[in-house]
Amino acid sequence: MGDEEIIALYWQRDEEAIGQTRLKYGSYLSKIAYNILFDREDSEESVNDTYFRAWNSMPPQRPKALPAYLCKLARQAAIDILRKRSSKKRQPSQYMCSLTELEDCLSDGNRTEQDADLHLLAGAIGAFLMTVSGEERSLFLSRYYFADSLRDAAGYLGMSESKAKSMLYRTRIGLRRYLEKEGFFDEA
Repeated sequence: MGDEEIIALYWQRDEEAIGQTRLKYGSYLSKIAYNILFDREDSEESVNDTYFRAWNSMPPQRPKALPAYLCKLARQAAIDILRKRSSKKRQPSQYMCSLTELEDCLSDGNRTEQDADLHLLAGAIGAFLMTVSGEERSLFLSRYYFADSLRDAAGYLGMSESKAKSMLYRTRIGLRRYLEKEGFFDEA
């Protein structure tokens, strides 16, 4: 079934929409959730929450790209679960590992998360990504948006882990410089 047909089922309030979404995108959503949560049960809960969020948001939302829309909902659901369990000590997820890698780009040690205007920052990161090659952009998104492991991200692009690691390092350095130029860090 096509994406437009699935969206139409949501708009008709037909429960088959969830079944078709599960059939077509279930494994994709599970991988995203697992990369963030690193726990099968929590990932299943997150994916079920994604279906619930899709059901509650269509209508009024009519996504232009169903996979991207579902990915966004899945990430939000998984991050919500991750925040709920943050006080418990569990295995680190790929999401937490990828955030640690980005830490140097996004913090100069003088600014708290509350000081940053996240909307502007997201726009600046998006603008930066438009300045790099498609391969660099795909690798960056695979690692830091979809929270894929370094191995998986490299595999998707048909490159070695060492090449991917080097490319991500150079991209993070470029991002840091770009954000400095855009005024996201205080001048020393």
